[in-house]
Amino acid sequence: MVRVRKSFRGFQAMRMMLPPMRERRVIQRSLVSFFREHREADFNRAVGTICRFYRLKRPKVEWFEYLDWGRTAGRTYENGKIHLVHPENWKKGRKYNSERQWVNMVYHEMGHYVFWTDAERKADTFAVRMERNVGVNGSMNGRS
Repeated sequence: MVRVRKSFRGFQAMRMMLPPMRERRVIQRSLVSFFREHREADFNRAVGTICRFYRLKRPKVEWFEYLDWGRTAGRTYENGKIHLVHPENWKKGRKYNSERQWVNMVYHEMGHYVFWTDAERKADTFAVRMERNVGVNGSMNGRS
């Protein structure tokens, strides 16, 4: 019998690899620092840490004053580009302009990037891991 855990708002829980807590704290501090002080090195440190953990190339990030007439805060494309509203512009003229919401938006777009990037390699890795230690006719390690 397979047990399915109910979690947030009735959705099924999904296992997901995340960076260790120490690295997540570094990422969070770097994004908050970038939001407050606009030092590009802080943003690059956060994105670099995420990309190193998932072994991905760094995405090309372009900054905008607004996207989609102010309705969208970020957009990730299948070619690896990410468009984000810069914190300076995020603070101006938005109903919801908190630091926490901007950081969450960056995480959201990075989530799209992590799951879309290098889909072929991920599919190959998945296939190899599914077949590992499964022998002929479903017996373990090839033994009958």
